Amino acid sequence: MKQLKSYFKNSLQELHSVTWPTRNQAIRLSIIVLVFVVISAAVLGLVDGLLAKGYQWLISL
Repeated sequence: MKQLKSYFKNSLQELHSVTWPTRNQAIRLSIIVLVFVVISAAVLGLVDGLLAKGYQWLISL
């Protein structure tokens, strides 16, 4: 039980020493992540579509 209490105490101390991003930094980084996700989804969708078309073309031979 002592170890568990010590763990939570140390965890709380560690959280207080963390340098948290400002609101503007958090917003900017969130936008960057969202843009990256949208671009990645578009590229993967395009590749998937092209592979599906190629597969259909191969089957039609």
